[in-house]
Amino acid sequence: MAEHKEGTTMEKIVSLCKRRGFVYQGSEIYGGLAGTWDYGPLGVALNENIKRYWWKKFAEERDDIYPIDASILMHPRVWEASGHTEGFTDPLVEDKVTHKRYRADHILEDAGVDVKNMSVADMGEKMRELKLTSPDGHPLTEPKVFNLLVEAGIGAVEGEKEKVYLRGEITQGVHVNFKNVVDSVHPKLPFGIAQVGKAFRNEIVPGNFLFRVREFEQMELQYYIRPEDAEGKKQYEYWKEFSMEWYKGLGIRPENLRFRQHEEHERAHYAQDAWDIEFNTPFGWKEAWGIHHRGDWDIRRHKEYSGQSLEYVDENGEKIVPWIIETSGGAGRAFLFVLLDAYREDELGGELRAYLALDPKIAPIRAAVFPLLKNKPELVEKAKEVRALLRKTIPNIAWDDNGNIGKRYRRQDEIGTPHCITIDFDTLEGDQKDTVTVRDRDTGSQKRVAIADLASAVMEA
Repeated sequence: MAEHKEGTTMEKIVSLCKRRGFVYQGSEIYGGLAGTWDYGPLGVALNENIKRYWWKKFAEERDDIYPIDASILMHPRVWEASGHTEGFTDPLVEDKVTHKRYRADHILEDAGVDVKNMSVADMGEKMRELKLTSPDGHPLTEPKVFNLLVEAGIGAVEGEKEKVYLRGEITQGVHVNFKNVVDSVHPKLPFGIAQVGKAFRNEIVPGNFLFRVREFEQMELQYYIRPEDAEGKKQYEYWKEFSMEWYKGLGIRPENLRFRQHEEHERAHYAQDAWDIEFNTPFGWKEAWGIHHRGDWDIRRHKEYSGQSLEYVDENGEKIVPWIIETSGGAGRAFLFVLLDAYREDELGGELRAYLALDPKIAPIRAAVFPLLKNKPELVEKAKEVRALLRKTIPNIAWDDNGNIGKRYRRQDEIGTPHCITIDFDTLEGDQKDTVTVRDRDTGSQKRVAIADLASAVMEA
């Protein structure tokens, strides 16, 4: 990727997403709703391909992973047990540059201030007086008590509704079903439970397009292990590397990814250790994925708050409260980072062009079929036959007969289509009958391929 220039690449990505049907502003005709985005036709396809690739690698190709799809609405006590109703309502400040959040009382205590009996307003006044900054040296927002959980009410009668929360993470849906999975499918430790689903948070400052939003989709694995230090370290390192390889498998260049360990003050309340996979965005290195050692926090807390026996009983009759290794990330962030990494500008055939160098396995359109001329029925008919043949094995094959060939190439390049297939007069007769021209997106090179070999040629690329 060319060196980032502040705002430039993001502006181009946002514009491309709107123009070509990847992503639209949520509720745009009403002026939009901050922190919400709607996926358009191509965006749905790309997003589903990313999630499908995650599911394939983290679940389908393994024998020790079990899927679940938990409800968005959960009993309020779930969030008490998880620590969210307590930990998500602290007096928080936010770094105005990095958007990292910190406890205001911790910032003051680190500066030698006794915060006992201080109100949130008092904390803000003292921070201004001392001119305190974030650990990164940036200005901070005013401290406020934020409830990051999104409240909802269930029940048909106004005034009698029960307060619940839209889940702030999908994690707890796995842990509250831990015993159900154990009792129904009888897995052997170690094993994991995988889930993809929506979560919601009252973000203080949503921004940077899909990076920080109020409604997001997570792809997450909770992996249960015996509570042993050696096993914990082994599994933790394994899932760190597995997660990084998955991210690289999206086609993202290795130089745009790195590991970063959380400092102690950054760790979530449940984390014994925490590492992020970060991506090099135009607005700095940002979290793409998280790998957390959760210890026995979740099962222990739900056991305590529910009063249920949630221990795992092994083949020797030993009761175990397992430790948990979590590997988790947002589908929307993966979507954004894939686009940022894939965006290219170059000169081809004497013309400037912008294109997306998407990995073929996640590209929303795998190939596009063109008749050379749309006013020649014989070419159109043959092109439709070729497309129908390809779609028997490759569903995402597009059709384009609008404008000249050059314009069609540029349109397909811009949305990341790896190959364009042109049916011309040579396809119909002569020495090259039943062959087509296949053009490569990245190089612009062309070659003749027999129609009989076309599906394999497209899939192998």
